[in-house]
Amino acid sequence: MARSHRSAAQWQHFVELWRASGQSAAQFCKTHDLGYVSFCKWRQQFETDQRHTSPTQFIDLSTLTQPTGSARWTIVLSLGNGVELKLNQL
Repeated sequence: MARSHRSAAQWQHFVELWRASGQSAAQFCKTHDLGYVSFCKWRQQFETDQRHTSPTQFIDLSTLTQPTGSARWTIVLSLGNGVELKLNQL
C-alpha cells in the first residue's frame, strides 16, 4: 500500500461510508486500501469531536402540582469513595 495523505474531510467521508457498509473496520480498510490504524485514529477523533459538540440534553424535573401537607422526602446519591449527595425537601 502506497502511503497517501488524506484530508480530514476525506477521512470523515470514509468513516461515514464504513458506518453504512455493515463491514467490520478491518474489512472496510482492506476493501478501500486504507491503513487500519489511521482509520481507527480518525474514527475516534470524529466520535470525540461529536461528543464535545453535541448539545447537552436536560430533562425538566419540575413538579406539575405543588405538594400539599407536610410530605417530606430525602434523596441520597452514593457517588463512590464514601461521597454522598443528599437532597431534602424543605
